[in-house]
Amino acid sequence: MPRPAGARRIESLYPAPMAKAPDKSNYKVIAENRRARFDYAIEDDLEVGIMLLGSEVKSLREGQANIAESYAAIDEGELWLINSYVAPYVQAKTFPHEEKRRRKLLASKKELSRLWNATQRQGMTLVPLVLYFNHKGIAKLKIGIAKGKKTADKRETSAKRDWNRQKQRLLKQGG
Repeated sequence: MPRPAGARRIESLYPAPMAKAPDKSNYKVIAENRRARFDYAIEDDLEVGIMLLGSEVKSLREGQANIAESYAAIDEGELWLINSYVAPYVQAKTFPHEEKRRRKLLASKKELSRLWNATQRQGMTLVPLVLYFNHKGIAKLKIGIAKGKKTADKRETSAKRDWNRQKQRLLKQGG
């Protein structure tokens, strides 16, 4: 399309875009419960905040935590993470934290009522899946609303995983 006389090109008005700044994302996985997907059928998940002490945050920044044996429970209208391990922070000598204390999880009242309904009426379990720092650098926990699998279901899951692995191998070799 021809330009009218006297019109300047738009590109010359604006400088060339600079290279994008490097991504300053703070997203970092601290602990993951891989066993949960094998032992439970996860039907839904929910991201919740977690109340931590200063020494716990410092320890988590170093990646020293374990949520494999922990679970979440609703007690007196509040959501708690029970039996999770956060290693002691060596430099926190004055005010250290307990390694396996109950930690309060932050969720809205609507989410709490939905979780309570799932656990009390439907017989579901609240399983922690991933503990991480989000892109803003805030510690978050992803909780799965799950049902326990029977041994036959676990075998079926394992067989499907093995078949998919074998199928990928065959496709890679054949073509």
